[in-house]
Amino acid sequence: MFTKILIANRGEIACRVIATAKKMGIATVAVYSEADKDARHVEMADEAVLLGPAPSRESYLVADKIIAACKQTGAQALHPGYGFLSENEDFARRCEEEGIVFIGPKHYSIAAMGDKIASKKLANEAKVSTIPGHNEPIQSPEEAVEIAKRIGYPVMIKASAGGGGKGLRVAFNDKECFEGFSSCRNEARNSFGDDRVFMEKFVEQPRHIEIQVLGDSQGNVVYLWERECSIQRRHQKVIEEAPSPFISEATRRAMGEQAVALAKAVKYQSAGTVEFVVGKDQDFYFLEMNTRLQVEHPVTECITGLDLVEQMIRVAAGEPLSFTQADIKRDGWAIECRINAEDPFRNFLPSTGRLVRYQPPEATMVQAEPGRFGVRVDTGVYEGGEIPMFYDSMIAKLIVHGKDRTEAIAKMREALNGFVIRGVSSNIPFQAALLAHPDFASGDFNTGFIARHYAGGFRAEDVPHEDPRFLVALAGFIRRKAREREAGISGQLRGHEVQIEHDYVAVVNLGGGRTERHVLHISEFAGALGEARVQVEGADYRIASHSRLNDVRITGTVNGRPFTAQAERGTAKNPLAYRIQHGGLSVELTVLSPRAAELHALMPYKAPPDTSKLLLSPMPGLLVHVAAQVGQTVQAGERLAVIEAMKMENILTAQQDVTVAEVLAKPGESLSVDQPILRFA
Repeated sequence: MFTKILIANRGEIACRVIATAKKMGIATVAVYSEADKDARHVEMADEAVLLGPAPSRESYLVADKIIAACKQTGAQALHPGYGFLSENEDFARRCEEEGIVFIGPKHYSIAAMGDKIASKKLANEAKVSTIPGHNEPIQSPEEAVEIAKRIGYPVMIKASAGGGGKGLRVAFNDKECFEGFSSCRNEARNSFGDDRVFMEKFVEQPRHIEIQVLGDSQGNVVYLWERECSIQRRHQKVIEEAPSPFISEATRRAMGEQAVALAKAVKYQSAGTVEFVVGKDQDFYFLEMNTRLQVEHPVTECITGLDLVEQMIRVAAGEPLSFTQADIKRDGWAIECRINAEDPFRNFLPSTGRLVRYQPPEATMVQAEPGRFGVRVDTGVYEGGEIPMFYDSMIAKLIVHGKDRTEAIAKMREALNGFVIRGVSSNIPFQAALLAHPDFASGDFNTGFIARHYAGGFRAEDVPHEDPRFLVALAGFIRRKAREREAGISGQLRGHEVQIEHDYVAVVNLGGGRTERHVLHISEFAGALGEARVQVEGADYRIASHSRLNDVRITGTVNGRPFTAQAERGTAKNPLAYRIQHGGLSVELTVLSPRAAELHALMPYKAPPDTSKLLLSPMPGLLVHVAAQVGQTVQAGERLAVIEAMKMENILTAQQDVTVAEVLAKPGESLSVDQPILRFA
């Protein structure tokens, strides 16, 4: 067994590998860029080596620097995590040549599965079900149309070297096929330097289901059941679960056996994932093989009790698998939500900056002990740390393990309620809305779920709540606790002591100067016990909570049922308001005495400043390019500026014909949210 390994990655996956290495008594070496000098993975590791500047092409993607770090620290092996160099055939071979063990598959396995056209040919030879299609590079749009007619519409046009949704189009007729082929080839050439394009039948109402495989150097290969990954937004996974609520035991076994056959065909050693598309009739077809650890691997760990990182390390050290297919259990149900730094209400634009508050829900499972029912948080950040603009947007992975799917969903919804993130926006409201959707709860979904239900984007009104009046009652409960504390302060002026009211009016801010009013009556208050009865217009809530007034996360019971919510006093515009969050819904409301509510109704509404003549940055990021000059007239739809954030370029275009009066920001400048870039005449 190794005594020291280097983790050639960053963020949560680096922390994840370090946790298992520590459990195994193996010393760890972290590598980091200048942007990550204070990162959590650097602090967790026994040693750390600086690679270079923040951009990954100058740090995490420079193989020479990573190999030099191994030699400098005496690391015998290297774990690549996922992303960066994890599926780079040349890097894996180079490690072998330098005498460093690559904790992953051999370079020839990576090569065989890295090319989508070659991998499909191998899959056919291994008798793995493949989608009907044309597996040779297509030379022209005319040829693409003829092939599509033979296969039968709809068809999927895919770049051989594609990934992350790039170089992919679906065509339902000749015109879409002709245009889609050209766009696909151009995207592939620009993104991957490889313009080979092939075509396959598009499976309607498809599910994305993948099989986890594990192989050793002695030729043993097993499958560790499946993961359901159909909840996707723009081909990026959002929620993953294991097992799948859709497939039968017979389909599960057939998919697993085919995945093992493919892994054996390429002499696969280590953990890997064989991805399938599954049709509405449970007909399944091979998509691709990911020759690395997947982001969603924790759900498999939960239901099997196996630590996949530990297994990867043991296989790389030459150990045979210590179990057979018959030994692998399937216990309970696990769900993972990817918690990303993005604003779902602003078309999921990246959100970078400092984590002013960061309090994940209490974990009852740790990374290196995956097999117990409970809650697990895999993260690479901490309170006060930065979410940099140079890398992906993931803050954490939130994983729950329940006895069945119903319990797992309930646990996840409660865990999301208790996940406190301030300073950057997160996709938690979106995740909460997905989990509450009846089609998700029933398991009736496919890869088009998000596109179908949120075609116009995600809005505040898309967040359902089974009882919004509970949020009002909770604000009243907190307000009453605050009044009780104020009444107990000594030295109050006689005749002007704080009076305890029983009746209140909650004024809910609906935005744009609109409000909604609720009458509250609070009785049977027992401050020492943290209990009260709150009535909101006929609805009765018996709330008990020992959370303190300055706690953001509030836990307790309502009518005997446990709850977790978030509450803060004071907003940017109203220091007396409460911000209550629960079930993905966030409301701002002020709890007032009846007389104060009368006076509040007389206060004039202060409209926000007019920004219609400004181009504002919709996200924090680096201003790469300003496409307009002073005096230039720009037509609607034309480019105005380009902002880079989290490895993505975001193009800002004119919404109408405008004339530029002033340029307010320069290329190379780091922008904050809503910072002006241009002023129009």
